[in-house]
Amino acid sequence: MKHFNLRHRQLEKEIRFNASRSGGPGGQHANKTATQVELRFNVISSHILTDWEKQRIRHKIGNQLTNGADLIITDASSRSQVKNRRRAMEKLYNTLEHALKRPRKRKPTQPSRAAKRKRLEKKKKHSEKKNLRKPPDLS
Repeated sequence: MKHFNLRHRQLEKEIRFNASRSGGPGGQHANKTATQVELRFNVISSHILTDWEKQRIRHKIGNQLTNGADLIITDASSRSQVKNRRRAMEKLYNTLEHALKRPRKRKPTQPSRAAKRKRLEKKKKHSEKKNLRKPPDLS
């Protein structure tokens, strides 16, 4: 959403970051640097989002929110805290844009002529198969 993209800078003021040591391989570097980034964004207390957007986010991604309505995103894919922070922000923007995207209205369509013919042929074959299973009429 273009309207949402304009508010990225304002949204950054409402985000809290925590850094911690990331797990997995990395040896001494991983043991002494805090490169894993945890991003927290509270949907309910946001001043940037409208009431409709808050409701929409809670409806679409409510299973990802905590009881306090915090959206938590972590990233530890890089050895750089700055890169992980940037990647976590991108994940947040993508998640919010996906939640706020309005679904297209379905246009009802008619089955094609070929689809109708195919359905009728299948129906006829099935009927013949059933008739062949019946005992012969001897009268």
